[in-house]
Amino acid sequence: MIFQRLPLQRTFRLSPSSLGAMFFALLFLWPPSKGACLEIVDDMGNRVVLQQPAQRIIPLYGAFGEMLHAIGAGEQVIARTQSDNFPPEVSRLPAVGTHMKPNVEIIVGLKPDLVIQSVSRRAVLPEMTRVKEAGIPVAFFSPRTFEEIFEVMVKLGVLTGREEEARVEVGELKARLASVKASTANMEFRKKVFFEVRQQPLTAAGRSSIVNEVIAAAGGENAIQNERAIVQYNFESLLLANPQVYVVQTGPMNRNPLHPRKRAHFERVRAVREGNVIFVDEFMFSRPGPRCVDAVEKLFRELYPEIYFGG
Repeated sequence: MIFQRLPLQRTFRLSPSSLGAMFFALLFLWPPSKGACLEIVDDMGNRVVLQQPAQRIIPLYGAFGEMLHAIGAGEQVIARTQSDNFPPEVSRLPAVGTHMKPNVEIIVGLKPDLVIQSVSRRAVLPEMTRVKEAGIPVAFFSPRTFEEIFEVMVKLGVLTGREEEARVEVGELKARLASVKASTANMEFRKKVFFEVRQQPLTAAGRSSIVNEVIAAAGGENAIQNERAIVQYNFESLLLANPQVYVVQTGPMNRNPLHPRKRAHFERVRAVREGNVIFVDEFMFSRPGPRCVDAVEKLFRELYPEIYFGG
C-alpha cells in the first residue's frame, strides 16, 4: 500500500491589530440592516429621520403624490388633497382637505408615518406643527427647476425605501430631456411664448416658474422678462411682448378660459392673429413634478412640428 504525503494546511496567526482592521473592513462592507435609519434634509433645512421606510404617506401637494407614483411608491400613499386626480386611481383615496387648508384631525386619524408638504404653503405651518406634535414626521420641499424636481424624487426614494427605483426613473426623465435638447440645439431662432396662468386678471408665468423651465427645455423663449413666478400683465404689455405662440392653461387657476380670438382686441396679438394658440393641462405644465417632462415634449411638438415630425 502506498501512502501519499499530503501537504500540511498552513495556519495563519493574526495580530490583534490585524483582527481589528479586518473587523472594521467587514463592518464597512456588510450591507445595512433593514432597521437602519433613513435620513434626508428637506428644503427647509430640517433633518427628516425614519426608522424604516414610510408605508403610510400623505402628500399635501399633488406634485409629491405624482413623484411617489413615478418611483413605484404609489401603494404607500394613503390619502390626497381634494384637487388631486393623477394618476386616476388616487381619486379613490380619502381627501384630507385642500393643500392650503389641510384637516389636521383627519390627517392624524389616518395614522400616517410621513406627511409631505410644500415650502410655499407657509400659511399652513401651524397645522404642520400640530401634525409634528402628534409624532408624525413632516418633510417640506419646494422644487422650482428640473434638477430640484429630480433631487426631491431621490429623497422621496430614500424615505420610502425606493432609492434605486427613484434614481432609475430620474435617469429616464433626464434622457428624455436630453433628447429634446439635442433636437433643438442647432436652431437659429427660438419662438417667443406667452403662457397664460389666468385669464382674469390676465396673469402670466414669469422667469422663476417651472413653466419657464418647460418653455426653455422645449426650445422656446418666455415672452415675460419678469423674474417672479407669476406676473399680472396688461394688454398693452402683451402687445409689446409680441409672442409668436400663446399658451392657455386650463385647470383650477384658469377655469373655462375663453379662447383668445374671442376676447376683445386679442386679434391684435401676433400669436392669436396667426392662429398659434395652444390649450394645455395646468397640472402637467404648472405642477413641478415628473409630468413636466411630458409638458416639454408636448410643447416641443407644438412649437416645432417640422423638427419633431421631420426627424
